[in-house]
Amino acid sequence: MRARLARVDAVLVQALIAAALSFAHLHDVAVAAGQDGWKAWAYPVSVDLLLVAAWRRLRSGNGKAAAWCWFVIALAASLGANIATAGLLDLGNVPAWLRILVAGWPAIAFLGGTLLAHTAPTTGPGTHVIEDPEDEPEAAPETPAQPAIEVPPQQPPVPVPSALVAHARKVAAEHHARTGTRIDTPTLRARLGVPAPMAEVIAAHL
Repeated sequence: MRARLARVDAVLVQALIAAALSFAHLHDVAVAAGQDGWKAWAYPVSVDLLLVAAWRRLRSGNGKAAAWCWFVIALAASLGANIATAGLLDLGNVPAWLRILVAGWPAIAFLGGTLLAHTAPTTGPGTHVIEDPEDEPEAAPETPAQPAIEVPPQQPPVPVPSALVAHARKVAAEHHARTGTRIDTPTLRARLGVPAPMAEVIAAHL
């Protein structure tokens, strides 16, 4: 346990030393480029924050392409400041391109930090999205299918001559006088010798 704590402490101390040196180099470059006062201290903070935001996106496993892009940009700014302050750059006579780069860095850092912090992670082919079953619409209960009811087509009325109706009335009167009952349609049809539809029409007139 103590050995593990010793290793962790050593790594932490080394990281703090490296961060402090990089922080100081970025501050010196910002001062040499004309950014004095609190602005010179804000430059290394923005670089370190962009590195942290890119590293957190890389650890999340989503949007690695954008995370690597901004991580390399922030690392190049930090590494460039370290190299520039190692004697390769005259801090008393900073070139114009470096002044432009330092002056434009806040906008770059703001854009990168905003995209990394507020862009929704993309789901890759191996990512499974868990859906809440409560969000799914309830299925409507199935209703049993009703059998189709066939409606017979209406038959056009059969024309009946008035003379035939008069003859049928006589036949019906004779049947009633002989049997004492009203004549039915089949008997009327048999007595008149007409088709069933016409017999029904004649019976309706009686």
